[in-house]
Amino acid sequence: MALTEADVQARLAAVVDPNTGRDLVASKAVKKVAVDAGNVTVDVVLGYPAKSQYAELRRLASEALATLPGVGRVTVNVTHRITAHAVQRGVKLVPGVKNIIAVASGKGGVGKSTTAVNLALALAAEGAAVGVLDADIYGPSQPTMLGISGRPESTDGKTIEPMEAYGLQAMSIGFLIDIDTPMVWRGPMVTQALEQLLKDTRWRDLDYLVVDMPPGTGDIQLTLSQKVPVTGALIVTTPQDIALIDARKGLKMFEKVGVPIVGIVENMSIHVCSNCGHAEPIFGSGGAEKMCADYNVPFLGSLPLDIRIREQADTGRPTVVADPDGKVAQIYRAIARRTAVAVAQKAEDFSAKFPSIVIQNT
Repeated sequence: MALTEADVQARLAAVVDPNTGRDLVASKAVKKVAVDAGNVTVDVVLGYPAKSQYAELRRLASEALATLPGVGRVTVNVTHRITAHAVQRGVKLVPGVKNIIAVASGKGGVGKSTTAVNLALALAAEGAAVGVLDADIYGPSQPTMLGISGRPESTDGKTIEPMEAYGLQAMSIGFLIDIDTPMVWRGPMVTQALEQLLKDTRWRDLDYLVVDMPPGTGDIQLTLSQKVPVTGALIVTTPQDIALIDARKGLKMFEKVGVPIVGIVENMSIHVCSNCGHAEPIFGSGGAEKMCADYNVPFLGSLPLDIRIREQADTGRPTVVADPDGKVAQIYRAIARRTAVAVAQKAEDFSAKFPSIVIQNT
């Protein structure tokens, strides 16, 4: 009996993607199956960036198909394609940007900016086109963390070109002012400035724009959450009870404006002494996981309190590029994949594909 496409699909339905927990058929990742005289070719297209996972998925699918009766040569092609996903009702997508991920915290000092830049770099390392918007007008830190100096240019006098580093497109108020200049602005001015940074920057075909949000849950954060088309929010906290209290407030703020939470990252979860190797949970333990259980949101991962993370960010070479094969960089990449999977499982936004209809008198 000749091998059929249905036989191939049945075997692929038993292959579970370890990143999503779903099989390749149910997740609609199998886009094409060709059977020719027993030779099988399969195209698997993931909805999230995962270059580091291609080989493993190819192996899993190939092994499942290799034992089919009458099968000959098996070819499995794995790629990814990222689409735009739904945002808050009534907010339009930003031209050149498919998805916006807000990285937020209820309070400062929990490593939000460091997490944001390493998340962006990790998404880029997995094959996505990524940008970073530094939304912290009062305390911009992304220019330092990305090692970018100079001023952005404008080619048309209306929009500004994003700065670039390590394959990322970046924009920050820090590119437009001197490093020692304080932003003595009231809330409405800050909100207007941020909207201009977002919408007047010529973002070029980004799969993800990571927004490093200012800490807190006040007027500025609420306005941004209502006006910026956010696909999902990632909350950064430490295990400490005081930080978790504020992280919960940040989570509830996004819920109120209809922005889904893609997950929570626990920073500074444990300190390992660089001299003796002794591990100690300085800020407590398990707080973020409990918060995830309380609110039924994904726990994306935990990061250690490591002096190298701080040193690398301060010198303009964040961990994911400074030590790409190191343990901490691998944690950031795992967090990035989980974040991208959470975004990919949301409903798609087709608004950018529809033409604008203009009625004219003729």
